[in-house]
Amino acid sequence: MISIHLRYIAPWSWSQFHQHFELRLLPGVEALEPERYSRTVRIGADVGWISIRPLSAQPALELSISDSMAKHAAALAVRVRKMFDLDSDPVAITRHFAADPQLGPQVAANPGLRLPSAFDPFEQAVRAIIGQQVSVKAAVTITRRLVERLGEEWPCQTADQNEALTKLFPSPQTLANAALENIGMPGKRVAALQQLSAAVANGALELRVDDGANALVSRLCLLPGIGPWTAEYIALRGFGEKDAFPAADLGLLKSPVWGSAGITAKELLARSQAWRPLRAYAAVHIWEGYTAVSGQAKPMRPRQ
Repeated sequence: MISIHLRYIAPWSWSQFHQHFELRLLPGVEALEPERYSRTVRIGADVGWISIRPLSAQPALELSISDSMAKHAAALAVRVRKMFDLDSDPVAITRHFAADPQLGPQVAANPGLRLPSAFDPFEQAVRAIIGQQVSVKAAVTITRRLVERLGEEWPCQTADQNEALTKLFPSPQTLANAALENIGMPGKRVAALQQLSAAVANGALELRVDDGANALVSRLCLLPGIGPWTAEYIALRGFGEKDAFPAADLGLLKSPVWGSAGITAKELLARSQAWRPLRAYAAVHIWEGYTAVSGQAKPMRPRQ
């Protein structure tokens, strides 16, 4: 087992990430303890696990990596830093929003709030499509069914492995060719999921942002059943893109930040231009306000 310390600039909140994972946990693929998050991982033909825990004596996370993934340690460290948003500067983010009358006080009051993102962009893209028009709870239920039905069994057990890790998330090829009847989604959404999976599997769609988040959003929106909300959400949660902004998200529109009347998607999109290039942090803080009042992770998504 390999251990790496990943430092960050305080403040940073383990409880925010624990709550994020707890709401979306996929048993078998992921495991969550009070002070540890673990999951199975795949890079190319290699499979293994990673485990992350906060360190109390210093502003850092400890990343543990299975021996089977040792040659990918550097790449895994980069992905985990992005996943837990460890490279952000909370002082700079607070300063960026300071002049905004609604968000400025909210960001200043909670400077440790970060941008949780996924370990695997394809996995997040699947979650985003499943999450169209349903609550987080309903989307997680359906995603768990996918894992139970199609997740590959963990190929090897080692003494240092978390016993709760038993499966790998289904591959694009597996999802593209699977029979998904009675999975709990409308036929059009199943078709969108399988068309995305097929496009990733055969190389027609590249899930990457090295050419910019806008280019990724444009590529995604060419696929049937994927509109701006889904594409922006994949950029935000799948890649941790700091300026991604799903303006039609009902949690953003109904947040108490805007008062009882709320705000329209057109108005919010126009207002968000002042928050560039950190609109994703605005989304996180607005969602936090909605969650605090409603007690829900987020409401139903808009139609695509």
